[in-house]
Amino acid sequence: MNFINQKIKIYAVAILGSGMFLACAQTKTTPALKSSNAASQSGKVVPTNLNWSERMLLSEMNRFPESWMLDFSKSPKWTYPSAIVLDGAEKLYQKTGKKEYYNYVSSFGEKLIKEDGSILTYEREKYNIDLLNSGNVLLYLYEKEKKEKYLKALQMLRSQIDGQPRTKEGGFWHKKIYPNQMWLDGLYMGQPFYAHYTKDFVNGEEAIKAYDDIINQFDLIQKNLLDKKTGLLYHAWDESREQKWADKQTGQSPNFWGRAMGWYGMAMVDVLDFLPKYHPGRAKLISYLKSYSDAVIKVQDKDSGLWYQVLDKSGEKGNYTEATASSMFVYTMIKSVNNGYLPKSYKKAAQKGYNGIIKNLISVDENGIVNLNKCCAVAGLGGTPYRDGSYEYYVNEEIRSNDAKGTGPFILASLEFENSKN
Repeated sequence: MNFINQKIKIYAVAILGSGMFLACAQTKTTPALKSSNAASQSGKVVPTNLNWSERMLLSEMNRFPESWMLDFSKSPKWTYPSAIVLDGAEKLYQKTGKKEYYNYVSSFGEKLIKEDGSILTYEREKYNIDLLNSGNVLLYLYEKEKKEKYLKALQMLRSQIDGQPRTKEGGFWHKKIYPNQMWLDGLYMGQPFYAHYTKDFVNGEEAIKAYDDIINQFDLIQKNLLDKKTGLLYHAWDESREQKWADKQTGQSPNFWGRAMGWYGMAMVDVLDFLPKYHPGRAKLISYLKSYSDAVIKVQDKDSGLWYQVLDKSGEKGNYTEATASSMFVYTMIKSVNNGYLPKSYKKAAQKGYNGIIKNLISVDENGIVNLNKCCAVAGLGGTPYRDGSYEYYVNEEIRSNDAKGTGPFILASLEFENSKN
């Protein structure tokens, strides 16, 4: 009888062991999160004892296990929002040395760039300035990996700049399908890439000419889109005055859209990373940054510290405090303070905005996943159906959570605060 009992015990242990093995085999951890010991120790997918920058990046990696999925893409697509989150991943890899962050960036290049250097879904002949932004990821990867396919893809993107249609004064059209138009968005989409590429690959007179061209884009924005009364900038300008949204006298669109202003601030502060110290455009850009920041602070909500979808109409029906613009303004100002472009006194407004985002726009799931809520999904001008730039248009566009155009700037802003010594 004892012999039988002993046999039963052996079988039970064996069955239990195999069951545990099966359970372990069936429990898959998101590849991006495998090395996070803190996560397994805390029992959460994203541990709460990390900085906000890492918590948001890990949350994005959980939501979008492949980096090409960022921005809710259903199939691999060359699109600009991914690059902003991946900029944060690059900086977090540099800070922490966690290889999963680098792999997340690297997989974007591997998936989107073919061996011959061609780019999935990219069509140069459309001359869409949005499509230059993800070139920043390739500049990073080429520096790290020196793969020939990345160099070829970068040269293809740079050739778009040579063919990009321009206004009479040399300003880039936003897209070929939007003739004679400069949008604030386009400064972020094109100029940091243009400046970074020039720094890495161009020398001498050719480099000076490129830097002068970059500064001219900002000069034209200040000339044609600035509202001198408020210091804010309109979303877009039509040189031809033909668009229904364009003022017949000025060519300006009718409203101050939060994210358009956010793009412009990020464009200035990021171009300064690559513009040589000797270039006279530096002082000009820094002066633009100061007047820009002064205008942004004036329309900051005094209670929440946030900014509205339509910046100067906080009290009007349907307007709301919007996450992407708020994150961009905070990033622009705190980075400007950290780099000495703005006095330390500007940190107060940036800190108030950052605290407001965390208090009012961030939610954390039970498993530790961090969400950024109240993001405007998209807004533009013209097209089909026609977008008229009215107040009603902006406040009625789709609102969603965890848009890369907000999570990316939030990661970058968080890193600036975490690295701040002021």
